[in-house]
Amino acid sequence: MPLPKCTESCGNKSLNQICYRGTKNFPQDCPTCQEPEIMEAALTKYKNDAKVEKIFQAAAKVESQGYCKWTRVQESLEFAKLYGARKIGIASCVGLMTETALLVKLFEKNDFEVLSACCKAGSFDKTEAGIAENDKIRPSQFEATCNPIAQAELCNKFETDFNFLMGLCIGHDSLFIMHSKAPVSYIVVKDRVTGHNPAAVFLTAGTYYRNLFEGK
Repeated sequence: MPLPKCTESCGNKSLNQICYRGTKNFPQDCPTCQEPEIMEAALTKYKNDAKVEKIFQAAAKVESQGYCKWTRVQESLEFAKLYGARKIGIASCVGLMTETALLVKLFEKNDFEVLSACCKAGSFDKTEAGIAENDKIRPSQFEATCNPIAQAELCNKFETDFNFLMGLCIGHDSLFIMHSKAPVSYIVVKDRVTGHNPAAVFLTAGTYYRNLFEGK
């Protein structure tokens, strides 16, 4: 049996994304027909796990009310309301502190309590955290390490109900999510090259980024 893939057949637009349309003639490599136990277990959780259901129901309301109308920022605000959060944690990249200040203002204007934590909290040199000198951007100079574990623990200490990520580095975001007691979602995904718009790479896969997909 081949490994399940949602790309081989779903990428063929002539098939019209069968699972999305509700038909049952799934291709051989489709996870829907290959892993029915996983699909049924997931469906059960959406209805019977209270923590999952709370997030899932709020997400559905955001989708139905704001579909193609609300930006990600507004979706995040409305989701927090529908989820019933009172305390919001924001873990921000140091390069996005101006944007984070605006986000804090937005949430506070809507009566949320907000904790914001910058990634450089603690001001440790990278070598203090075990990073080799030659793995710095500027070797032999002070270079504050990102500190996603501390960002998560600050949110935990102040008992945030929901946490948002503002452009944490890849991997650092994973560490934050691993250590956060509250659920986590993104507002900004870091991509310095595309102005924090990773989808631009796929939208220009046939032109500017062709070599990325066609090379070795």
